Amino acid sequence: MRATVRDVAALAGVSPKTVSNVINGGVVVRPETRARVERALAELDYVPNLSARGLRNGRSGAIALTLPEMASAYSAELAQWFVELARERGWTVQLDQTANDPARERDLVSRARAHLVDGLILNPVSLSASVLASAEGLPPTVVIGEVEPEHVDQVHVDSRTAAEQVTAYLVSRGHRRIAIVGAARESAATATSVLRERGYLAGLGGAGIPADGALRVPLPSWTTSAAASAFAEWLDEHPLPDAVFAFTDSIAFGVLHVLAARGVRVPDQVSVIGFDDVDGAAYAIPALSTVSFDRRAFATAALDLLTRRIEDRDAPPETVVIPHRIVERASVASRPARPRLL
Repeated sequence: MRATVRDVAALAGVSPKTVSNVINGGVVVRPETRARVERALAELDYVPNLSARGLRNGRSGAIALTLPEMASAYSAELAQWFVELARERGWTVQLDQTANDPARERDLVSRARAHLVDGLILNPVSLSASVLASAEGLPPTVVIGEVEPEHVDQVHVDSRTAAEQVTAYLVSRGHRRIAIVGAARESAATATSVLRERGYLAGLGGAGIPADGALRVPLPSWTTSAAASAFAEWLDEHPLPDAVFAFTDSIAFGVLHVLAARGVRVPDQVSVIGFDDVDGAAYAIPALSTVSFDRRAFATAALDLLTRRIEDRDAPPETVVIPHRIVERASVASRPARPRLL
């Protein structure tokens, strides 16, 4: 026979309500009481009856997390935090990817509207985010990433400001010809690529350096392999830049691979900086300078907003910006500043 909440409560010597509080989260339970309940749950091999729970409160006990792609180190690390922190709240997480396809975004929102999940955490494809164009009929949704509609709860890192700071940092180290890898493609510009390029251009402008379109390296996808292929092709047609600003660490790994294969010394000949500070960044050769932010805080903020939205559909939208910082490692050199051209 399947163990029930009452069975667990009897074994732990607590009320069924206390067992529910431990399972579902959201209510503080004394550590010693929680420990007794968790031992009883394990001893009885208790499995929550999500179907029955859904019949009682109209919820599935599941949320959906959708990212443009799941293969990168950044996506894997972020998804891990979401799964672990959601579990503490009594939620299971359905993972999906949009592959930068707006049609798949619409399908995911439709699933949430049909109550197959209680809420949706979505990383949208574009700045316009047409699937989120109206709040009417929108299921509980939190956007991770920067989008223009102001009626949606959002959590993001300020990509534009961070990119401007990275560019200014490279300029301060004496670099003028700064290539960007991951630039927006006209046919498929993503929100992040557009904003990071805007920040890059602002950083150049602030330093009085004219933008050079030849230093843009668009990518078909933000993967290490795509970055390596595109950057190698670009190097075949262009001289070495002073520095490379890769729009993600995964892109930076592809850049480092190409430079090493061609015998180009980093940072002696070319400096390289990434974005995200994934676990592997500190172990690249050389260790990768990058933009870092707290992914646990990022996931926590998104889940907090989703919890609030599920409980109160009419709450005013809120935006949380997660602080970032530049982590200086061995991949960026300091060169004598060149005189500014008049």
